[in-house]
Amino acid sequence: MAEHAPTVERYTQRQFLVVTRDGPDSAPLRDQHLEGHLEHIEKHLARYVVCGPILKDGGPELQGSFFVVFGDDEQDARALLDGDPYLQCGMYASVEVNEVTTAGGSAMGGVIWESVAAVRARQNASG
Repeated sequence: MAEHAPTVERYTQRQFLVVTRDGPDSAPLRDQHLEGHLEHIEKHLARYVVCGPILKDGGPELQGSFFVVFGDDEQDARALLDGDPYLQCGMYASVEVNEVTTAGGSAMGGVIWESVAAVRARQNASG
């Protein structure tokens, strides 16, 4: 068992981190499509691990969004996000998708590793 945090089950579904960066003049598009964007997330909530805005310099100005979503593969994750009005309206200048493993945090209720030795064994087996 982990020494300082409870061990929780790892997700069985693949997860993808999607990082978007706003294009120029995105604020009016963000406002115009906010309701549809939030509705899309709520409608597909079971596919979202976590998501939210990216703030500029820690202030209130937004500069993009991040999403960690479940998907069968990258194409499936992209298809989910392609249904979001924020992506449909073209307000993002860039969209980056990477497969990730959510391994720990307070939202998860703990960590997925049992010990340092178990993590090393997984790393050595994969690479």
